[in-house]
Parts: sequence; structure tokens; C-alpha cells
Amino acid sequence: MDLCWSCVILAAIGVYLLTQLIRFIFADADLTLLWAAKVGSTPESKLQGKVVWITGASSGIGEELAYQLAALGARLVLSARRENELERVKRSCLERSSLKDKDILVLPLDLMDRTSHQEKTATALKHFGDIDVLINNGGRTQRSLCMDTGVDVYQALMELNFLGTLSVTKQVLPHMTRRGSGIIATVSSVVGFVGAPLATGYSASKHAVQGFFNCLRTELTDYPHITISTICPGPVISSIVQNAFTEELGKPVTSSGDQTHKMSTERCAHLILVGLANHVKEMWIAQQPFLLFCYLWQYTPTLAWYITNILGRKRVQNFKAGLDADSAYFSKPKVKTT
Repeated sequence: MDLCWSCVILAAIGVYLLTQLIRFIFADADLTLLWAAKVGSTPESKLQGKVVWITGASSGIGEELAYQLAALGARLVLSARRENELERVKRSCLERSSLKDKDILVLPLDLMDRTSHQEKTATALKHFGDIDVLINNGGRTQRSLCMDTGVDVYQALMELNFLGTLSVTKQVLPHMTRRGSGIIATVSSVVGFVGAPLATGYSASKHAVQGFFNCLRTELTDYPHITISTICPGPVISSIVQNAFTEELGKPVTSSGDQTHKMSTERCAHLILVGLANHVKEMWIAQQPFLLFCYLWQYTPTLAWYITNILGRKRVQNFKAGLDADSAYFSKPKVKTT
């Protein structure tokens, strides 16, 4: 009888582990975030009526976050450099929701003009009275090899992605500490904690972002209702590649390649909002094999380095062939023709 029960228990454990393995194969986010999506609070229940300031709101993930937050009934501050694009996003938000014109503030913002950030924050607070959530989404990526890239490109990446984000955060944070609550969420990247070729400057800026907010979180332990959340997406369909820095300032990307193999912007934005509603401190949002890669870097770095070298070589080959760097990992790229 005891042997039979032992067999049953072992079989149950085996089925459970197999089930979890299958779930992980098809997962597109870390297990904590997926658990929150399944049993946690919904974005509707936590973000409706909140004032959310989104930087980088004129395209990509920021634009999609604006649409989904508007549909939830959140009030919005939309920021980016291109005011005409922000107005377009605002019109779309109004069309997709029951929000009124006064519920969405278009606030043009240049992250590299740090002297303007105090005034911009004051404008947002004057309009709404509060800032419940700050989503630091503004920034640019990179597509160039280190040996070909000028130091001024690295300086621009750090100024924009790191110091610009830090500056806006420092303006908003005192308001949140005074009221004792709030969420500061920052879109970092998978390369904020792993290494990848063609993104030495971008990765460095995102490593800086990760380090800053991890330390800031520990400084705010006396404010348990202030959440510091870092968001680490893998490849996502957006215009980020088209706008990437290259080896020279002002030089555009030759070709962004096919983007269809990447996660949809809608899915990424939804998972971000789930994470914010459940106060998840760090989110990994990526399809396989990139999600597996995150776990390998976290728990088996030696193996991760071995795989990094293999995939990294392929990434450079894709780049030189004129493909998207993250496409065709397991097939031979066609040589770029002129």
C-alpha cells in the first residue's frame, strides 16, 4: 500500500513538473508577473482615475500604454519631444475612451534638457494636483559595433537614457514622499542585466538605470507605499530600432529589418500594467528563447555566457547582413545586396 501511494505521489509530482515546463515553454514573462496576471489585482481595479505621467509617449510602448490606460479611465500626462505626435496620441486616446479633453495633458519634454524638468513637473502638478504613477519610458537604443562607434554616441546614450530618466524621477519623487504613495516605473531592458553585441552604450545606460533604481528602492524602505518598478522587455515591435543611435550622431539606421517575430506592443503594455497594478518590483517581459536567457543569466551565468557567445555571433551576422539583429537566430542569414 505504501509503495502504491509513493508511486501516486511521484506521478503527481512528475505531472506537475511537466505541466510547469510546458507552461514555461510558452511563457512570455517571468513567473511572478504571470502569477500576478492570473490571480492578482487587475489594472482596471488599481489604475482607474489615477494620474499617470508617461515619457516617450509618442510611439512604441509608451503610445500603447497611453491607449490602454485611457481605456481604463486613467488620467494622462503625455510627454515626448514631438508635440504633434503627442497630439495625435491624445486624439486616439479620447476616441478609445470616455475621457474628456482636460483628462489628458500634452506636455512636450526633452529628457536631455534637464534644466526644464522642474518646470515640466510643476506644470503637470498644477494641472492635475497629483502624479500617482510616473512611467519613465523615454529613450533610444543602439545598433552599432563598439569599435566603430564614437564616444559622443556613448555620451548621448547616457545623457538620454540614464541622466534624463534620473532627472525626471528626482523631480517627481519629493511629491510622492510628501504624500507617502506612488509608483515610479522605468522601462529598462533585458540588456539592463545581460550583455549583447551592437548595444554596448545602450546596455551600459540600462545597467546604470537598473543600478540606480535598485539602490533607490532600498533608500525608500520608510515609504512602503511607494513602489519602484523596473521593466525589462525583450524584443518588442516598436519604432525603437528605426530611431536607434548608430556609430555616428545623426546617422540613421540603414534598415530596421523585419519586426514581425517580436512580441506585440499590445501584449507588452498589458503585462506592464498588470505588473504596476500588483506592485511588481522587476518585470521580465520576453518571448522564448529570450525569457529562458534571462533565467540562465540569473541562475547559471557560466552557461549563459556560453550561449551568449553563440547567439552574439549570430546577432552580429544578422546586423551585417542587413537583418533585424534579433531575427533568424537559427537559420543562415542572406547576404545584404545593394
